[in-house]
Amino acid sequence: MIESPAVLIVNSASRRGQENFSAARDRLGELGVELMAAHAVEDPSTLPRLVGDTIRAGARTIVLGGGDGTVSSVAPQLCNTGVVLGLLPTGTANDLARTLGLPTDMDGACQNVARGKVVDVDLGVVGDDRFLNVSSIGLAVGVTEQLNPKLKKRLGALAYPIAAVKAYRRFRTFSATLEFPDGDHPDVELDDLLQLAVANGRFYGGGAVVAPGAGIDDHLLDVYAIPRGTPRQRWQVARHFVSGVFTESDHVYHVTTRNVRVSTAPGQAINVDGELSAHTPETFGVIEGGLRVIVPEDASVGVADIGARERARH
Repeated sequence: MIESPAVLIVNSASRRGQENFSAARDRLGELGVELMAAHAVEDPSTLPRLVGDTIRAGARTIVLGGGDGTVSSVAPQLCNTGVVLGLLPTGTANDLARTLGLPTDMDGACQNVARGKVVDVDLGVVGDDRFLNVSSIGLAVGVTEQLNPKLKKRLGALAYPIAAVKAYRRFRTFSATLEFPDGDHPDVELDDLLQLAVANGRFYGGGAVVAPGAGIDDHLLDVYAIPRGTPRQRWQVARHFVSGVFTESDHVYHVTTRNVRVSTAPGQAINVDGELSAHTPETFGVIEGGLRVIVPEDASVGVADIGARERARH
């Protein structure tokens, strides 16, 4: 059952956001979800403050309409508050929805909010920020720079591979040093890299899998680094990139950890869930069960009781 009182907040600047606001409000009402307030937000920069004010006003469930960047932007306000997130995926990639097994159509998403179960999932930490899916360095930053609202609105998820091709043509490799404060892995220096990623969730970039065993409830970060390598090695990575199987290749560096510090030469911008909001050097961590979310009754993701389960992944 949804926890009351509930508030609907829709990023009306996101893809399909404005047209879905009224539909979501009406459908939630038909499903018996009582809203103490509903907001269509045209300026996404005001979302964190609005969510914070809404929590302080007593909301126990925030039904949020938007994409991955919308959720990531308010994750610090929701983290460890006990307030439940009901997600209406209205973005382009909707990778968090994929990870959680949520319906991506408006009616199905509203039904999930009204009838789903509440579970706890992890939050990634990058400096003072929080992220749900992936923080990336290298080509992913170039892809973000090539993506523009017009391209995303016209092509949807197809905008990502097109932006990737454009970014690759002008990309320059970089070096990285990875340090592991917990001592679970030896520190390592990596050269001639195309991309380095630190992942909390399972999906990113419009449906690509981080790694075959990645999950948002395993209390671990997946860290991978892709060197430029030979043409054959680059083809192998490209061929298996969407499935995440490329992380099992001998020339790709891949570990799981709870904490890692990343330094690069030259310094690199960090793509945090689709937003360029950090810069190397930076430290990454994970908050176990830091976010409460509504998922379908038959979903296997998440921990239904805080601290009840910890799955070790090898």
